[in-house]
Amino acid sequence: MNGTPLPAALEVRELLEGLVGRDFDTKTGGPMVDPAKGACVAEYVDDQMQLAAVIAADLGLASAAGSAIGLIPAKEVEASVRYKEMSAAQIENFSEILNVMASLFNADGAPHLRLTNVTPPGQALAADAQKLLMAYVPRLDVTMEIPGYGGGALSVVVAPD
Repeated sequence: MNGTPLPAALEVRELLEGLVGRDFDTKTGGPMVDPAKGACVAEYVDDQMQLAAVIAADLGLASAAGSAIGLIPAKEVEASVRYKEMSAAQIENFSEILNVMASLFNADGAPHLRLTNVTPPGQALAADAQKLLMAYVPRLDVTMEIPGYGGGALSVVVAPD
């Protein structure tokens, strides 16, 4: 069995565009998402319940994607960023996106991963997820912009074998 694959930026962009139904202007080489600055963080575990990957989106991208998929007015994104918190609808919508993003890790011969937890901005992140997110391990850091909604940074991080 191979380790968990790190998805390419193109795979991430195409999945998000398909889910949200809008283009995502994507640039690689973005900054690492720092949860201390406000981020929505998803934890993915394998069949042994071991943390195998995390995806983090800064407040701007998480609220923009959560709004765009649910057709929530773009002004709600501005309010989320201004007040540094996502609405319940934005969190629920973005959590659904993060659940579908588990498919990016589930390749033939790789361990099956599933979403186990989503930590909204401003809430305490589990220590193991925090450590993995800030580690220099296989990772993809991009910036994404959703026309009409805004955007921000996204980090996809895979635990080493």
